[in-house]
Amino acid sequence: METTGGRTSIFLLLLLQATLSSGAAEVKPSSNPVLAGQTLVLAVSPATVVTSGSWSLGTAVILNWLGSQAAVFPSYTGRASVDTATNTLTLRSVTLADAGVYTVKSTDSELTASITITVLEAISNVELKTNDTVFVEFRDSAVFTCSAKGSSPSFLWMNGSSVVTVGNWVQIGAGGSTLTILNMTRYDQGPLTCNVSNAVSSEISQSLNLTIYYGPDHMELRGNGQNISDFLLGSDLNMSCSAQSNPRAQLQWAFQGDRLTTTSPDLKLYSVSEKDSGLYSCLASNNVTQLYSNITKSINIASGSEQRGVTVWLLPFLSMSAFLSTFSGKSYAN
Repeated sequence: METTGGRTSIFLLLLLQATLSSGAAEVKPSSNPVLAGQTLVLAVSPATVVTSGSWSLGTAVILNWLGSQAAVFPSYTGRASVDTATNTLTLRSVTLADAGVYTVKSTDSELTASITITVLEAISNVELKTNDTVFVEFRDSAVFTCSAKGSSPSFLWMNGSSVVTVGNWVQIGAGGSTLTILNMTRYDQGPLTCNVSNAVSSEISQSLNLTIYYGPDHMELRGNGQNISDFLLGSDLNMSCSAQSNPRAQLQWAFQGDRLTTTSPDLKLYSVSEKDSGLYSCLASNNVTQLYSNITKSINIASGSEQRGVTVWLLPFLSMSAFLSTFSGKSYAN
């Protein structure tokens, strides 16, 4: 006569087999994707004690076991092993050929589970090349090529700390491995780098600094370090001229349209008088870009009382000018 305990045991065994056959068992990898050369561990969850079973990759059997004894097939000798207590497969020195569907099966129960494993080669030998490193702003274009070894590379271009994105003058092609910049500007000088990555690794190229010739432009002309035009009679005046330019701009000073001998950024006048009042010009040139730029400033030299008088006298005139300008603007609008 069957005992209650015996019936319970049989019921639990049938329930376990039904659960396993319904696909409740799954394979949990130590990593996926896995880096080529690393060790892959495939564990079965929930852990199930079985008498015998096998692991295979696709249709090729890796190993099988019976009790505590395991037999590894020749092509996996020295790399594959199984923990017969937990059904866990360990595969060392994984290669790209080890990618595929892994299946664990038990010959004495309904245990079966599968998983697809991806194996990737690490990114290495990242190299950044270009057709040239010296350019003239708004005149030259550049093509940069990034190459690397490894599986499924993804490319990210960086200009300093900023990500390079596609725009009117920027094109990224060949799967992200080429960067084309049309009409180079001074802001493209870098350092330019190429960051190549996949799911298991990444590597950055050497930085590339570019020489961009530009200007002259954005000129400034200041007196005694200030953006003012009125100076006291008898004071010293230091006129300074600057321009954004690469290479550094060549400067030439002029007063009232007549060239001066000074070619330095500073024009120094000592104990100025009324005759020093007038138009001061600074001409900047760039012998590489073949461009020119200039700036002119009207300087007034007067005594303190004269400056105040001129200011007081100008106020009504300026107010009337503003009024007439407004009135004139309304007339034109009509």
